[in-house]
Amino acid sequence: MISKVKNAMSTLVGGMIPHGHHQHHGSGNVHHQNCHQDGLPPRFPYGRPEFLDLTSELLQYSTEHASRPVLTLKRDSRLPWRTGYAETINAGKSILNEDQASCELLYVNKLSDKKQRNSTLLDDNGDGTGIPLQYWGMFDGHAGSGCAIMASKLLHRLIRDRLEDIAHLLENTSAALPICLAKNGSPYQVSVKKGANATQDPEDPDAISDPSIRFHMEKAVSLESLIMGVIENAFKQMDELIEKEKMSYTISGGCCALAAIHLMGKLYVANAGDSRAIIIRNGEVIPMSNEFTPESERQRLQLLGFLRPELLGNEFTPMEFPRRIQYRELGRKMLFRDHTMNGWAYKTIVEDDLKFPLIYGEGKKARVMATIGVTRGLGDHDLKVYNSNIYIKPFLSCCPEVIVYDMSEYEHGPDDVLVMGTDGLWDVTTDREVADTVSGFLSCCEPTDPVRYTLAAQDLLMRSRGVLKERGWRLPNERLGSGDDITCYVIPLAGPAGPETET
Repeated sequence: MISKVKNAMSTLVGGMIPHGHHQHHGSGNVHHQNCHQDGLPPRFPYGRPEFLDLTSELLQYSTEHASRPVLTLKRDSRLPWRTGYAETINAGKSILNEDQASCELLYVNKLSDKKQRNSTLLDDNGDGTGIPLQYWGMFDGHAGSGCAIMASKLLHRLIRDRLEDIAHLLENTSAALPICLAKNGSPYQVSVKKGANATQDPEDPDAISDPSIRFHMEKAVSLESLIMGVIENAFKQMDELIEKEKMSYTISGGCCALAAIHLMGKLYVANAGDSRAIIIRNGEVIPMSNEFTPESERQRLQLLGFLRPELLGNEFTPMEFPRRIQYRELGRKMLFRDHTMNGWAYKTIVEDDLKFPLIYGEGKKARVMATIGVTRGLGDHDLKVYNSNIYIKPFLSCCPEVIVYDMSEYEHGPDDVLVMGTDGLWDVTTDREVADTVSGFLSCCEPTDPVRYTLAAQDLLMRSRGVLKERGWRLPNERLGSGDDITCYVIPLAGPAGPETET
């Protein structure tokens, strides 16, 4: 196996992506239709995060499933805020590490009429002036790494560009948000004309000439909620861009996306998928994300199946039952629930109930259409139910949940951190165990140690991966360790605390 991986990696270093079979996130029944992409170049070549600065030899070494090496920052490398980072490849479920990550310091500037950004694809960070935006992102790929790689390269730029559209509002936080913006993006002032002259100004077709408009109720909108909307729309734009560029490039699979954005004293954590983020503050665990799975989003999925039965392809039922129904049980009463119910009730089984449930399985084994175990993320535009023409994308949402943490309300110590991890970390470790592991490790380090957070991330990852024994990767209690790709950040909430944090 290792020799095969090394041969594949020698090709990858040259910028090619192997077109082998990739097992989908949590499922072996995956059918991505990539035939139309044959011969197309990859949007971005395979690699590990740029901040790891790996040589081609280290890149090849990182793919060895037998040893599963832990990759961290070089000792002379620094990420903003002294951010700690560690990753390791899976135990063999896919040839490559399908996780990706990015960490960027960007600046939000107001764009004048004469200076408009030409393309979001350009890594244009200006002259280092403007409102600083710190960004951390991680992307858990499935059925290939193409989508995760593309999102890691571009999502932060989309967020930055959308924030620049409202930069003039960010610069004046004390003013109320205007309900409307003029065509150039500046606040639109409504001037109401009186009397016979109350007609539409031909020089300003956007002007509101109806005096009654001023008596309409206006809903108060906070700047925080506007920033949340910017992030949500950037995720949707990222998903649309992936779909558009699949016409010209090979962009394999899909990915869960978890991003943290620090802007103007607040931390915005956006999650679409089953990765997870927690804050550890003075030993307390503060969840900063929720996982989106077939079970957690059952009612949303069932409602869509109920309203759009054609999406089920006459093969699935939106109803949920405790188990598969057998033909001989027609006419009997069985427990069920639909999109309107949190509890269970009995219904008489009819022939339509014999179809396969839209959501089937329990816990980590729950699947949408017997295929995918996550319900939010980016990509997966060509994902179909195995051996069918039923697309699953309509049931998958690219919209993240955004949770806000006001950092100015607390005085954070050197051991207060944000931990972000892909599901490979959380599959075998609880929030409390992660908090105890990180807090215990940091308490043994000097607060001024520039690599303390990287070492904490490495320790956390190794505890979740376990040690290779005769019966596989095992934790200290002999339970199975995580066999998935694992990626984690440990981010100090004290923020930039000295000259050693500069990049």
